[in-house]
Amino acid sequence: MDLARRTLELIDIASPSREEEALLEHVAGVVPLPLVYGTGEALLYSTERTEAPLALLAGHLDTVPAQDNIPGRIGDGRVVGLGASDMKGGLAVMIELARWAAEHPPALDLAFLFFVREEVGVEESPLPRVFAEAPLVLESDLVIVLEPTDNAIHAGCLGNLNATLTFAGQSAHSARPWYGVNAINLAVEGLAPVVAAAPLEVDVDGLTFVEVLSATRIAGGIASNVIPDLVEVGLNYRYAPGRTPEEAEAHLRELVGAELEVTSNAAPAHVVTDTPLVRRLRQAGELALEPKQAWTNVAEFAAQGLDAVNLGPGATRYAHKRDEQVEISELERCFETLRRFAGSL
Repeated sequence: MDLARRTLELIDIASPSREEEALLEHVAGVVPLPLVYGTGEALLYSTERTEAPLALLAGHLDTVPAQDNIPGRIGDGRVVGLGASDMKGGLAVMIELARWAAEHPPALDLAFLFFVREEVGVEESPLPRVFAEAPLVLESDLVIVLEPTDNAIHAGCLGNLNATLTFAGQSAHSARPWYGVNAINLAVEGLAPVVAAAPLEVDVDGLTFVEVLSATRIAGGIASNVIPDLVEVGLNYRYAPGRTPEEAEAHLRELVGAELEVTSNAAPAHVVTDTPLVRRLRQAGELALEPKQAWTNVAEFAAQGLDAVNLGPGATRYAHKRDEQVEISELERCFETLRRFAGSL
């Protein structure tokens, strides 16, 4: 039950994005390993460096806003509360593994990175600063990000492109619309390729990623008696590893036309499935290997030339939900898998 109590303890310290200070301070007080690097945005701990491979465990401290789900509770074999799945259960596993490693020197070198602001745009990520100021991170032979994965290894991740598509018309009185050009009509016509774009399955090293394009928001019009002269539509394009951000943008422009403003474009992560450390990790817990059908911070590590995978105890189906929860048995399974992974060569 130590893992359950630790998870509940973390849940009950509110840490919505940009307000993680209290949790950062708490983590600093419970991890007994040497602090290698510390700022108000990230804490990095490490076992003593040897000639063994270095595995870095990484996790974000922030949550989405509360939905009347804090404080948390333990019951029916699970921990329930804000961030239980994404990803305070994973943080609890990291903390308890660090405490174990402090007393039982592992066969692998281990490092533990806790950081802020993952649940907001990648432009606010603290990781570029970490890469610049904490060289130990760049020595990692494998990065394991403890995002919720239902205790499966999720390899790679999708790229994530956000854009605004603008349709410009001409305003007029709604009783005499022929004097204007209705931007809504233009949007209906212009969005046809988006609506018609079917999910595309892409095989990468034996894993099937699904590329999807969605209209996620729409705004236009100023009054019920005015023909609108402007409509803006938000687009979200998730694209597979192997397609560069530049190729993804070019593909989207070819599909919908030039009146497109790309607001963010986070690259995908390369797929890592058959390295010695990934094989070792799979064997430690008899873990399934699946594609990551989302974008996660593994992409930021991958951009530094590092091998990175997702593995966490959280259930993906409960992430960000009002009844967010994690099963205690899954916390224990994740901890034991990582302990075996680290414990012997």
